[in-house]
Amino acid sequence: MKNTKVIISKDGVSDYSGDLLICLTTINKDDKLSGADFIQPEIDSFQKKEEFSGKKGEGVVLYPPFNTNGTRIMGKRVLLLGTGKIDDIDSTNELRELFRSSGGIIADFCRKTSAENPCIVLHKSGDIKLQLAAEYLTEGVLLGDYSFKKYKINDDDKKQYPGIKKLLITAPGQISALKKNCRRAVNSAFSTVTARDMANEPGNGWTPDHFARHAEIIAKNHKLKCRIIEKSEMITLGMGGILAVNQGSVEPPKLVILEYRPKKKSDTILMIGKGLTFDSGGVSLKPAAGMMDMKYDMCGGAAVISAMETIAREKPDVGVVAMIPSTDNMSGADALKPGDIITHYGGITSEIENTDAEGRLILADAMAYGIEQYKPTCVIDLATLTGAVIIALGHHRTGILGTNDYLVKSLTRAGSICGEPLWRLPLGEEYSKQIDSEVADIKNTGGKPGGTITAAAYLQKFAGDVPWAHLDIAGTAWDFTKKTYIPKGPSGTGVRTLIELVRRWKNGQIKK
Repeated sequence: MKNTKVIISKDGVSDYSGDLLICLTTINKDDKLSGADFIQPEIDSFQKKEEFSGKKGEGVVLYPPFNTNGTRIMGKRVLLLGTGKIDDIDSTNELRELFRSSGGIIADFCRKTSAENPCIVLHKSGDIKLQLAAEYLTEGVLLGDYSFKKYKINDDDKKQYPGIKKLLITAPGQISALKKNCRRAVNSAFSTVTARDMANEPGNGWTPDHFARHAEIIAKNHKLKCRIIEKSEMITLGMGGILAVNQGSVEPPKLVILEYRPKKKSDTILMIGKGLTFDSGGVSLKPAAGMMDMKYDMCGGAAVISAMETIAREKPDVGVVAMIPSTDNMSGADALKPGDIITHYGGITSEIENTDAEGRLILADAMAYGIEQYKPTCVIDLATLTGAVIIALGHHRTGILGTNDYLVKSLTRAGSICGEPLWRLPLGEEYSKQIDSEVADIKNTGGKPGGTITAAAYLQKFAGDVPWAHLDIAGTAWDFTKKTYIPKGPSGTGVRTLIELVRRWKNGQIKK
């Protein structure tokens, strides 16, 4: 997708001679199928013969050349793709998801037919805004076109499909508005597939140093401030959480910081992503089955740093600071042990009950330091933090917890817009008591009951009175609900939610 060129045009389809021409069809209130004027006779013929109903996701293929309604069609294939009864959909978010899903279907059809230069024809249908359709179709196509073949050197004898090289969208109306919306789609899709690429890398292919180098590239390309806090400085600063998790590793930790500031004075959003590049569980070793998936334990960090690139491109009116505390969690000779007591940045002590509850340790240091240094309006952290969230919500919703209703609602709304649903879980003193320790200020687990909530309660200790929200993406960062535009493996969840939150942010609206 990274090299896909998206072109918006008013040109007629008679000028198109490429791989695949896609014409969307809708079902009107009178159950009549409709599409672009030039292809309507063919649609009518299919409906009359009852060979195509136009239901959501249904498709039929035509093979040019042929003339229809005075137009000569010369492309290799024409795909009529049904979108169902659009006029019956009241929710804008449902429409967004419909077009996004249709885009995923188009990407899959392109893959099956090796179509590298498809063209989508949009037509006016009811009250649907064409720029909305164009944006989310584009997003769905680009997200659905994703594949990760970096390490498949000798895949097979077949010619490898390179993906979509150019996506052409033709539509009537204001081309400038369509271009603006499609640029947004390209930006968010680019960041999402970048996060997927990071997550797909093996533990020896994406390390804390890779996070640092990637941040430096983003900063150079987009004129952001970049700071990398190395292990020696962490020792001086007293970041006992990150250092403790890193004790058993040969890879030094990094705390990666990117800072975007608009020209005018504004709010500041602090985003923190867990960058655990491989999690063995440490001394509290994980079972062998499924441990290879723990290369995905850095998906929170991937989401935050990838979202930052789109934020830098779009230059919103709100300031954003991104922090990625990064290490792996190994069981070397110096590894952290159950029963050890550590001191976090800022002085809070923690008794370690389980070395596999490590994500909260590195996030806590970053949060305490970030709040002190950047005085943010609010803090948001993303982390593949607990298996308990999968027990609670499955792989269908991200768990969200927080101390500020406005912030939680804003994130939940952004997730709904993006097709990344969030579900709020409670916080309260009864949960915080579960992490009380007899020998330290807190302990790093609260037992099995309410495991997602007690993990969040640990982080809450470091948020202070700053509005804060925590997204536990352990159930959605990979094995997410099957969708046409989400591949097997890492989904890139959280990237588009963060981008959408920043796009819609109104300075001064959040209340403590």
